[in-house]
Amino acid sequence: MSTAEEMAGGDTQPWGEVTPDAARRLLLAAVEAFAERGYHATTTRDIAGRAGMSPAALYIHYKTKEELLHRISRIGHEKALDILRTASRGEGTATERLADAVSSFVRWHARGRTTARVVQYELDSLGPDARAEIVGLRRQVDAEVRGIIEDGVRSGEFDVPDVPGTTLAVLSLCIDVARWFNVDGPRTPEEVGALYADLVLRMVGAKNAGDVQPVRSA
Repeated sequence: MSTAEEMAGGDTQPWGEVTPDAARRLLLAAVEAFAERGYHATTTRDIAGRAGMSPAALYIHYKTKEELLHRISRIGHEKALDILRTASRGEGTATERLADAVSSFVRWHARGRTTARVVQYELDSLGPDARAEIVGLRRQVDAEVRGIIEDGVRSGEFDVPDVPGTTLAVLSLCIDVARWFNVDGPRTPEEVGALYADLVLRMVGAKNAGDVQPVRSA
């Protein structure tokens, strides 16, 4: 399955915000190359070749290889933040919103696992300024999940002695799906999302964990 096909599982127009088409093709090629070979082992020639373009054509759209990684990472983190923000600010109890957040976040990592691996695991390949921007987005991601857990503690739905530590554990659990998920494996992204939502609710001590279904099933 190609990166474009993976992203199509969660987006109606994968990377549609990237224009013109040549810039989008280069970005898709970079995702595949970074995921397969790693950022440092990938050359601009590798990326251009995968996109069916010349190395010189790449520099028309991206000044450096790092600029490509930065754009991939920024778009990916903004998408992840949007998924969690939608869940955290939706209707329902803290239990329902946490289940929704986890299932949605897990599905995104499973459906777009190649992209998610680059987004989540190549942070240290960025330069200081780009890295600082992405770290800022990660803090916002953390805040959305932490906010739901804090709401559940206040309402008496959750029993969580260490909210920051539990937030980190929840996010780590979800993100790791991108590392191991196999499209030919025994579970679909939806099934993994539902499983992880149940596991996380049990982790936070939700009283009716086994009875809660995520609000969004798509």
